[in-house]
Amino acid sequence: MQDKCGIVGAYSHNKSKNISRSIYYGLYALQHRGQESAGISVHNGNEMSTYRGMGLVCDVFNNESIEELEGYAGIGHVRYSTTGKSKIENSQPFFNEFQFGKIAVAHNGDVINSMELRGEMEKRGYEFKSDTDSEVICQLLTETYLKTNDIVDAIQEIVKRLIGSYSLVILFNNDLIVVRDPIGIKPLSLGKKGDMDVVASETVAFDAIDGEYIRSIEPGEILVINDEMKSYMMENAGSVKRAHCMFEYVYFARPDSILDDRNVYEVRLNIGRYLCREYSADAEIVMPVPDSAITASIGYSRESGLPYGEGLIKNRYVGRTFIMPTQEERENSVRLKMNPVKSELKGKKIVLIDDSIVRGTTSKATVDVLKEAGAKEIHLRIGCPPIISPCYYGIAMATKKELIASNKEIEEIREYLGVDSLGYLSVDSLVECIGIKRDELCLGCLTGEYPTSLPENIEEYEAKRCTCP
Repeated sequence: MQDKCGIVGAYSHNKSKNISRSIYYGLYALQHRGQESAGISVHNGNEMSTYRGMGLVCDVFNNESIEELEGYAGIGHVRYSTTGKSKIENSQPFFNEFQFGKIAVAHNGDVINSMELRGEMEKRGYEFKSDTDSEVICQLLTETYLKTNDIVDAIQEIVKRLIGSYSLVILFNNDLIVVRDPIGIKPLSLGKKGDMDVVASETVAFDAIDGEYIRSIEPGEILVINDEMKSYMMENAGSVKRAHCMFEYVYFARPDSILDDRNVYEVRLNIGRYLCREYSADAEIVMPVPDSAITASIGYSRESGLPYGEGLIKNRYVGRTFIMPTQEERENSVRLKMNPVKSELKGKKIVLIDDSIVRGTTSKATVDVLKEAGAKEIHLRIGCPPIISPCYYGIAMATKKELIASNKEIEEIREYLGVDSLGYLSVDSLVECIGIKRDELCLGCLTGEYPTSLPENIEEYEAKRCTCP
């Protein structure tokens, strides 16, 4: 599974300061949220400059390209595609030039009615350079501003038409504007470093520049940052329930991040503790599937009293497996990505902790590797309840027919994986671990009940989204 991007914005009240390097470091800290492309747009009070490229942050930028991006206001983006193919035309920020200046937009999320909005604009004569929902937002914002002549009013108008998730950083000439959707699916936080205001998808971006976390951007908040900072609320913000993405806490966010004032590391420790309470095991050692399950494994170990150990060593230099042409090769790639420590496994009864099971193919391949290395028993514990429905809000996981838990009972999944026992964290326990009320979390992939309406063409949208790489 992959998330759809990380965003950073910065505004220095010292107009002689260049903020491009701070944005670069912030993107570096958010690299886990997207590895396909990276880009930065900055404004120096006279003109806007943008630099984008395919690949990792360190591959796209060098000292020369960063220094050429001179400005005291700017935004940055790292991308993984859930809508639109992996190509330079779809990299962000998107930008437009019109008679009132320039606008650049970077987006984390997924607008699920974007194809409908795009079709309407094409009928009005608009041409698109990309096939992403993010460019639709940029074009809509430009069009609406020409009618309202006020950027906040323009945002208030277009958000009435957007269905889905969107955390945005917008560079409107030399103003930095921050937007979070009214149900708050995707995280967004405000920080500060000296005379510079910073916003980012995760607080680790502030840590990377030795900044401080101030607060979360509120769902439905529009924050305008220039010589001063003004906050506005969307007109419908008070009439909709919040729906924070539970998977940010389970998997996507870095464990050293703070999301909506909650420490992700503590949430994952709790997940391990609750897993142990719900599904103890007669075993000798607790081991994670690295890296995302490490913290939950520590929690399970502490709760159970079983020692924590490493049975799999991850090769962090292997790329994503979807580029391999066959399913067999993708399954075999587990051996490239994780190597067993045979001395820790041979003859042992182990509790294996993982964050989730989606299709089940990777989990099965991992179990096979552990068995071949000599593990006597494998008791698999999963820190996320069974995933039975697709995500439409910015996580590329699978279509419904590909989700193993939507087609098999838990005992059937256990038999398919070849483990001695299988236990999923319950939904109630997950809610307790996160510490947010159940009706303020997005649990759509676990329950099939989504926090927004879904377009009639959602199956067409799903097919497009899931085949985009």
